[in-house]
Amino acid sequence: MWRDRDFGFGSMFEQMDTEFAEAEEMLNRMFRTVRGLRPEELAESFPYYYGYQVTVGPDGKPHVREFGNIKPSAKGLVAPSEVREPLIDTVVDEKENTLIITAEMPGVTKQDIKVSVSQDSVSIRAEKGEKKYQTKIPVNVALDEKTSKASYANGILELKIKLKEPPKPKATDVKVE
Repeated sequence: MWRDRDFGFGSMFEQMDTEFAEAEEMLNRMFRTVRGLRPEELAESFPYYYGYQVTVGPDGKPHVREFGNIKPSAKGLVAPSEVREPLIDTVVDEKENTLIITAEMPGVTKQDIKVSVSQDSVSIRAEKGEKKYQTKIPVNVALDEKTSKASYANGILELKIKLKEPPKPKATDVKVE
């Protein structure tokens, strides 16, 4: 009968079951961590947030950046930090020959933000009351530190830095013989 056949979907559904089971186990570890806290610790430590961003770099390879105030581990969650890692986006604008870094940092003012640019990284720090942000962004292009311009509005920092030289082309033409 047709119901006895899986039409090739059996292995796909088994794989999905395995992935859901792994995700469920990760969530259970997280909840066990939270349940292990005393009520006063629980109230002091919220909110917990964690995320990751996957982008493809100029080298064509995927880059994963974590953000948040906790980090997952095999045993559950690592204790939250007072310092948050902001959500960051980096883009190389080839037309303008500029690196654009966008950082989401709500709850601070532009006077609270400190940015430093070096040849191989950009560091961002901000602190106002309970809100503390810090990150160091590695860069693989040569930056002209003197051309850095930053603006901050509605919790979003935008940093524009000119590149010392244009980015190398991602592909080369091949002559067909």
